[in-house]
Amino acid sequence: MVQSLDYLKESPSQTAGPYVHIGLAPDAAGFRFFDHAFSPDPADEDAPGEAISVEGCVYDGAGVPVKDVLLEVWQANADGVYPDAASRIGDAGTGPFRGWGRIVCDFDTGAWRFNTVKPGGVPGRSGHGLMAPHISFWIVARGINVGLNTRMYFADEEAANAADPVLNLIEQETRRSTLIASRAEREGRAIYRFDIHLQGDAETVFFDI
Repeated sequence: MVQSLDYLKESPSQTAGPYVHIGLAPDAAGFRFFDHAFSPDPADEDAPGEAISVEGCVYDGAGVPVKDVLLEVWQANADGVYPDAASRIGDAGTGPFRGWGRIVCDFDTGAWRFNTVKPGGVPGRSGHGLMAPHISFWIVARGINVGLNTRMYFADEEAANAADPVLNLIEQETRRSTLIASRAEREGRAIYRFDIHLQGDAETVFFDI
């Protein structure tokens, strides 16, 4: 017989707490729990496509870097195809492209960085054309009750960005610009800069997923 659970109450929401790195990225916190660490890089250097690096910082409402943030990213490959589930598990996955990475900010500066390949456009939902190349981010840290979801688009994909169905949901240009990463060249490699602002005038657009 199934007993009623009506007497159970919803527990209070809590932030990620000071142990988020121990649980999700133990190597970064100085603990060796697993034989294979989760890779910060969605793709290896020999993955097909344009090799790029993405870097940035997460800022609070006062413009101060947040130094205990954990980021997860996922993306399509250079052909706009997402990997299957079996190849998304960090170093334990197969092949040079995993499409997923877990990144820890530097505990002293708050800076973060990962290497990957530039993704291709992917089909939108319900046949709404192609979405512009983008990388999806999930952000968690102390002080955040629910993980934040956002996207990073590429400044050098102007035509694709102008037709993207998600970007076009954001009416204000100044708000759309918070999702666009700038491009620079460094030692022959494309570097995209994507800073994330949790609050304030430059607050990044976050999505309710």
